[in-house]
Amino acid sequence: MKKITDERLILLNLKNIRIAFIIQTLGVLGILGYDAVKKGLEGMTENPLWLVFIITSVILGYLSMSSSVDHESEKINPKKSLMISLVVIILISTVVGFLVSRTEGFTMNNGVIIGGILFICALIPVVYTYKLRVNRLDENTED
Repeated sequence: MKKITDERLILLNLKNIRIAFIIQTLGVLGILGYDAVKKGLEGMTENPLWLVFIITSVILGYLSMSSSVDHESEKINPKKSLMISLVVIILISTVVGFLVSRTEGFTMNNGVIIGGILFICALIPVVYTYKLRVNRLDENTED
């Protein structure tokens, strides 16, 4: 099979892949919606398609971050952006952890665990975006 070199055909191919992805995602959401109606939320999350949908959404989010960092028109200081994001994440995680620990039926341990999980889940995309911005800054300085 020959590699496609015509940019118009490559763009058409990417549009076709996007349409197929949208249809596939709508099908998965339809099946999960049917499970949610028939079996409830617990039955829906037990379906293996739920895991496929979650993994696909996370990967799509990370790929979108990569293209959005490349699309940024103004130069953003990666370290300053990282520090601001870290402060915001710490504040949000602390507030959520405190509110969970103050909720009836939950202990301080529950608040620390949920705040820690929230911090880690928010930290991963922030560090990934920082790395993308540093790499882009290095590529621009080499040119």
